[in-house]
Amino acid sequence: MKTFCSVWLLLSLVELSPAPPASQEPPLACTGAPDPAPPQPETAEDMASTGDLEPTHYPARRAAQVALHYLNTHHGSPFRVFGLQQVHKASAEDVGAGGRKYKLDFSVTDWGSGSAGPALRCSADVLFPRTERHSAPEVQLHCEALHQINSTAQEDDAFYQKYISPDSAVSARDIPDSFGNMSEEMQPFWRLARVAASFIMLRESSENTEFNMAKVASVTQQESREEQLMLEFVVLLHDFPSQEIVQWKLLASWSPDRGVRVLQTEWQPRCPHATKPPN
Repeated sequence: MKTFCSVWLLLSLVELSPAPPASQEPPLACTGAPDPAPPQPETAEDMASTGDLEPTHYPARRAAQVALHYLNTHHGSPFRVFGLQQVHKASAEDVGAGGRKYKLDFSVTDWGSGSAGPALRCSADVLFPRTERHSAPEVQLHCEALHQINSTAQEDDAFYQKYISPDSAVSARDIPDSFGNMSEEMQPFWRLARVAASFIMLRESSENTEFNMAKVASVTQQESREEQLMLEFVVLLHDFPSQEIVQWKLLASWSPDRGVRVLQTEWQPRCPHATKPPN
């Protein structure tokens, strides 16, 4: 049954093209063609190593991706979402029963500014707790000159005024489409979905995952509440090490003064035998 379900999943997904910019790891292409070769797994030495880490290896990159999700949950908007540019330094240490802590020096770029956007240098401590049940990583983050990034207040306000109207009823599917195209009108909704998905990716992350949003399967505007835009998203999340695609439905609110908040999440299994999320 499990094998049948995996085959069904691969055949049922359209090709997933990466959302801009190209610096992000491309999502899995789900077609009837043979799957691409999976990434080379870490060695036992990689997973158990402490002290300085190779910045390009998975342990460092995965921890930096978790810090990136944290950054987006706090500073993302319809016109701002950050992508990982480079991990410069990384180290790891075991903290006894508390878990495993990563110290990171990395840079990100603001995708809302396009590929020419300035790089932002960040440092972070990411702790993966050791618990019987999955617990979200704990993140402490500092980014230099974050307050100096160009304000998007004017764009945010114009977007808010346009779509807070009772007559607004946005509904769209497949962002981007199977050819990688995304209309200018849908780009702010894609960014909002990416920010909202960051709450899930942060919560579900572990040392064995590396999540990226592969696609917005659908977005449907709901009736506004308390002067907040209400949006229901269905997103496809790609776990790079396992090459799994996980589907989540979420309800998010946004306004310029309160930012993005995720009010409801629902994991949507694609296989009949599945009973709980991967973590």
